[in-house]
Amino acid sequence: GIVQAQTLLTENFDVFPTTWTFTNQSQPVGTTNWQQGTVSPFGGGFNGGATSYVRTNFNSVAAGMSGTISNWLISPVVSLVNGDVIKFYTRAGANFSSTPDRLEMRLSTTGDASTIPTTGAADLGSFTSLAVSVNPTLAPNLYPVTWTEFTYTVTGLPNATDCKLAFRYFVTNGGPTGANGNAIWVDALTINRTLSTDAFFKDNLEVYPNPSSNILNINTKTNLIIETIQITDMNGRIIK
Repeated sequence: GIVQAQTLLTENFDVFPTTWTFTNQSQPVGTTNWQQGTVSPFGGGFNGGATSYVRTNFNSVAAGMSGTISNWLISPVVSLVNGDVIKFYTRAGANFSSTPDRLEMRLSTTGDASTIPTTGAADLGSFTSLAVSVNPTLAPNLYPVTWTEFTYTVTGLPNATDCKLAFRYFVTNGGPTGANGNAIWVDALTINRTLSTDAFFKDNLEVYPNPSSNILNINTKTNLIIETIQITDMNGRIIK
């Protein structure tokens, strides 16, 4: 089979994205918002330079205090359908994770009409769909300390729907004097859509002879550029 994917959104955070929204709804609120990565002794971005990522930390709560961290980074509108795959990478902003951290990725299905949280740590706005929770129980030594991939396959939409996605740094008993919360990084967000393989094949390619036991010719009918070809057996194992 031939799998053709359309990339709907790519954000590698080489610079802080001006089309994104951030809001710190932590209580009591501190000084830290989501911000561009900095040069760190613990490493750099997943697929970019030393500062090519975004980050936030325990100073989301006020200095000298503990409370609930709820710090949001919200994307621009993207139209999604069921089956779209959202992928991102995250890691702790240190080489240890004994201080528990948690990251949520949430979706709002109301596009430009999305409600941004404004009333404190419990407010989800219209981002009521929890897609991914990294370390949901705030366990120690669980949040990854190296770049780790997380994915979510969109489901539950009736048809193509304008959405926004949000990264929410969500830590209870966090802050400078809390037991939880240190720092997290996020990088390499992509949203991909797998296109119809049958229609794509007929419109763009011809393969002959069929069947073939030795030489297989693949021609493009359009200006399509073929980057990768894999031949698999009936069990899906790649043999060429």
